Amino acid sequence: MSLIPNAALARLRDGRGSRTLRTMTESATDLGPPLFADGRHREPTAERVAAASHFILELARALHQHGTPAHRLESALSAAAQQLGLETNFMSTPTSIMVGIGPIDQQQVHLLRVEPGDTNLGHLATLGEITRQVVDGEISTRAGLAQIHALKNEPPRYKAWLVPVAFVMSSAAVACFLKVRTGDLLVASLLGLVTAAVSILAGRRETTRHVTEPLAAFVVTALAFTLDGVLHTNTGYATSLAGLVIMLPGLTFTVALTELSTRHLSSGTARLSGALVTFLGLGFGLALGAKAGGALGKDLSHVLPMLADVSSRAPLPWWAEWVALLVAPLAFMVLLKAQPKHALPIMVAAAAAYLTSKFAGAAMGEELGAFLGAMVVSAGSNLFARMKRRVAMVTQVPGLLILVPGSIGFRSVTSLLGAEVETGVATAFRVAIIGISLAAGLLAGNVVTRSVNRVRI
Repeated sequence: MSLIPNAALARLRDGRGSRTLRTMTESATDLGPPLFADGRHREPTAERVAAASHFILELARALHQHGTPAHRLESALSAAAQQLGLETNFMSTPTSIMVGIGPIDQQQVHLLRVEPGDTNLGHLATLGEITRQVVDGEISTRAGLAQIHALKNEPPRYKAWLVPVAFVMSSAAVACFLKVRTGDLLVASLLGLVTAAVSILAGRRETTRHVTEPLAAFVVTALAFTLDGVLHTNTGYATSLAGLVIMLPGLTFTVALTELSTRHLSSGTARLSGALVTFLGLGFGLALGAKAGGALGKDLSHVLPMLADVSSRAPLPWWAEWVALLVAPLAFMVLLKAQPKHALPIMVAAAAAYLTSKFAGAAMGEELGAFLGAMVVSAGSNLFARMKRRVAMVTQVPGLLILVPGSIGFRSVTSLLGAEVETGVATAFRVAIIGISLAAGLLAGNVVTRSVNRVRI
């Protein structure tokens, strides 16, 4: 997904390595030119095969743990294995990877049980660099393996206090996108801080880790509706949504649809089920929190009547949305653990996706706006990755976070829990259409950039 390196292009003009080059440029990352520059087949030794196999297995585990979708994972691994002279087959699910190495009649199958981890764009970028160095012959597979293992012991990329700040920034940005009032912006920022505290504390214990989303939804919503009752703002739902935005599985939902569209049915179905369960957990927590917070806020409003007009009812200034468009990508960069040097490309990708979706949606409808926004960020990320020989996901994921329909899905679940069945079903159908539009946009962006690559060849 980057422009073709000059060395590879020279080999192609000489009639060497065209098949391998095309495989590499259409993979999830541009891993560089073939391992053997003269293009001749060399029979690998048993030691070389063992080292290359070990490298591929550990690379598969690392890519999976840091959030690579199945279609990108299998494509990248297949390209790297081919460069290393291995005959392989891969099958990825959200919790495991099966790797078959060797000819079909002598194949050795390895099963890797992998716990799905959070997306780590910094590590994905580093893994792309390590793999390029290995297939270029700059370092050995053993050296590459050592570097992959070293990633596990790296200290956190950002200071611990920056994570709550990023939660606050993302909640404030979403509140600006929702066009709330000035006082509500402050409430949304506070709720973002509460979400950060709950997620960090709950994530430290195994007993509470699996209930982080409903727990955060209950606490944040209860506080939001309590403040709503005391301040009489009638914006409890909007501020709750802004405070919980990081918890919404809209990106997981979109990735699941993309995997299903690329015929990775096992992974796509499992990921889609996980997104739906998360939506239900958040909706359940919101329903309980709204009941508890509404009752408490009503009681406190009688005790503290002087606070009814404290919150500012002034609308946000016109420039708040554009400031939020700069702030949100920086928050995503911290939460996704991206490298600081990628800040500018991430901001450009997010801005391009948002502006395309906003103006195209206003002119042609929300679904087509989502499609065009996803296509722009997908094609742009692929071309940028080819030019800079980087991993396309570094800019693609933050760009998609601006577009994903998490808030709409959240509204659908809460409508169903509130016995508003018709509204809930209609909203759920709208979520599905937007999600499909995003997935189609991602695939269309890949097709466009591959066509451009063939034209360049």
